Order: sequence, then structure tokens, then C-alpha cells
Amino acid sequence: MNNYIIETEQLSKDFSGELAVNQLSIHVRKNEIYGFLGPNGAGKSTVMKMLLGLLQPTHGSIKLFNKNFKSNQNALLSNVGSLIEEPSYYANLTGYENLQIIQRLLKLPKENIDKVLKIVKLYDQKDKLVKNYSLGMKQRLGIALAIVKFPKLLILDEPTNGLDPAGIQEIRELIKSLPQKYDMTVIISSHILSEIEQMATTVGIINKGKLLFEGRLADLEEDEKYLFETNDDARAKKMLISKGFILDDEKELIINDKRKANIAFAIRLLVKNDIDIYQVRMVRKSLEDVFLDMTGRKGGVS
Repeated sequence: MNNYIIETEQLSKDFSGELAVNQLSIHVRKNEIYGFLGPNGAGKSTVMKMLLGLLQPTHGSIKLFNKNFKSNQNALLSNVGSLIEEPSYYANLTGYENLQIIQRLLKLPKENIDKVLKIVKLYDQKDKLVKNYSLGMKQRLGIALAIVKFPKLLILDEPTNGLDPAGIQEIRELIKSLPQKYDMTVIISSHILSEIEQMATTVGIINKGKLLFEGRLADLEEDEKYLFETNDDARAKKMLISKGFILDDEKELIINDKRKANIAFAIRLLVKNDIDIYQVRMVRKSLEDVFLDMTGRKGGVS
């Protein structure tokens, strides 16, 4: 038996002949924060809805807690909390009353209400009508509603959408605390790399329904390269290639090698052949550049 809380195999969803999710296989381990990253419209929400039984897969399978989802759906979902797209609440009730409805429906201990209100930092606002909450408070209430049963798995779809920087930081710190403090596994979707980068231990990158990458964000970082600026780049390139150096296919002179001894040799070679070197500097693509290249979104992530 493996340690996966979520495991999908060749998961697909077809809407009128168009594949929104295409043979997706993801693996989410216990007590990790799994960042589900991709441009808007990539298929993230569709996957999350299938994980919750809100949509039925066209093909493929889902396992939660090492059990087949299709044949154990009700039992498995009792250990899952979720916030999809935006919180659902009764605006004319207080925050406490909204949580009380869920607590009574699920026959949960009454003390769970105060516990989650303290976790999401809404305890002092519990008697305030939700229609008078700020957007950030409504998002925190949505998370409180999702975790009031203290689930083993929490599924969050773009939970920081529309929040200001302070609100984003609050939600981020809250999510980061859940695995260690409350034994929860979290899968969180976003189209914002910087948000996932600060929260997730593992990422899955999806675009046009297909999984492009799954692993640690650090594994996406490219090795260092060195940019040379000379008085004759064309001649310098020919000379370096003749000596076995691998150059990037760029207009600039970039040596694809991070070994300092080789860079020193390249410098000596060019100087010896009367090529003036104006600058040598290390370059590397940012994670955002790698992500944009991978998803083909040169103009922006969202």
C-alpha cells in the first residue's frame, strides 16, 4: 500500500467532444501541500470537481485514501473538506450561525465551531452578519466551513482570488499551518506561480487538460549558464563551438555550462585570440519563465 491520499490514473473528462481533462495521473502524498498550477481554463477546477464527485469522469479512475472513489464515494467524502470557486454561505446569518448549520447537519461536536473560528481568526467577528464581512473574511469563513469537520483532505480551488496582498498572506499562512497542526493533506489550485511557490511542497502543472510536470518546484529550475559580451560574438561562437562548448540557440553568446573551470578556459581562449570580453555573468531562467515556457503563456499567466 502506498502513501498517497489522492491518486488518479488516466483521468479524463469530455464535454461535448472537447477534452477538458486529458489522461491525468497525479499523486498527492499524506500531509503535503500539493500545488495544482496552470493557466485559467487549464482544467484545474474540473479535476477538483471530479475528486469531489460533482462531475463524473469520462475515463480513468480516482483513489482517495487508497480506496476506489467510485465504489466508496460517500464514506470517502466524509473525510474531505472543500472550497470550490467561491464560498457558499447565508449572508443574513452570522459567521457562527453558518458554521452551526454544518455542525448540526453533520452531527459534529459543538466545540468544533469555536475551534475553527479561532483557526481562521474570525472568533471576534463570529456574531457579525456575513453580508458585512470583508472579502477576506468571507474567504476565511469559506475555509472554516470546509474544515469544521477537521477532514483528512482539504481541496481548495483558487482560495486567494480577488484578495488584496494582506488577505493573500493571511490565507497563505493559514493553509501552510494545516498539515502540521491539524494532520490535513491539502491540494490547492492556482494560476499564480508565486503563491504556489510559497506554499506547496509538491506541484502538478496542468495545461489544456494535460499534466506537464509533477514534482518539486526546485526540479524545474534550470542549471546556471554564462552570458558573454564580446567585441565579436560571431567569431567567439565559432571558436567556442570548435572547442566543444555547447551554446544556447540565442542571438546572445550563452555557454550552457556551469563548471567554473570550463568558463575560465573559455575566457582564456577568447583573450588569447584577441577577442575583447566586456562582461561575463551567470544567467538562469526564473521559475516564472520556465512555467510560462511550459504552458505557452508568453503574455502572462492569467
